[in-house]
Amino acid sequence: MDIDIRELIDDEDDENQEEMTAQKVLENVERAWLNEKFSPEILPHQTDYVECLLEQIKGMEGNLAKLSKTDPKVDLHKLELERIKFVITSYLRTRLKKIESFCVSVLEEEATRSEEDKYLSPAELQFAKEFALNADNHFDTILRHMPQLYNKLDRNKKIIEPNLNSFVFLKCNKHIDSVIIKNTLEGQEEEIVLEDSSQHLMPYSSVAEFVKNGTVQLI
Repeated sequence: MDIDIRELIDDEDDENQEEMTAQKVLENVERAWLNEKFSPEILPHQTDYVECLLEQIKGMEGNLAKLSKTDPKVDLHKLELERIKFVITSYLRTRLKKIESFCVSVLEEEATRSEEDKYLSPAELQFAKEFALNADNHFDTILRHMPQLYNKLDRNKKIIEPNLNSFVFLKCNKHIDSVIIKNTLEGQEEEIVLEDSSQHLMPYSSVAEFVKNGTVQLI
């Protein structure tokens, strides 16, 4: 049975209906979660949607408390709220795991972006900087106890980058006239057309821009 979270939103919100409904915000967060889960690189943050949904959850929990315990929908609503919380938690944890795994490369790429194009939220950026600093201090402490021949660490050897050529499953949200697939082994390129609603398996690097602009959805 599908649960519509709008049933738990205050009716007074309908008088000043905003363009972005609670259901729409949830759908955007779920899409961001799946894309983040299956993409090899960290994607532009969706903090605004997450924070909006968290505020909606507070209201929904309040409205849920007002319902009669004998209402058959109460347990279903509770399950749906737990599912939404899981999606948000998984989304944020996935991003933090990528920051920890690719911290140096993430920070270097982030430094090249304008304020409007930042991939990390302010909190994530602060976390990344502190993680990188702690990692450097940890390595320095270890290296001080190593023989002189081995107590130097090339910074480039510390940079771990995501494999953008890894394969991903995707579904097209609209028709795409041209997608370039590179064969790194043979040094060749192939141009293909992706039809609306079609599903494919291909290198992430070929569709990265389409994932970020919402033209395709990773699945």
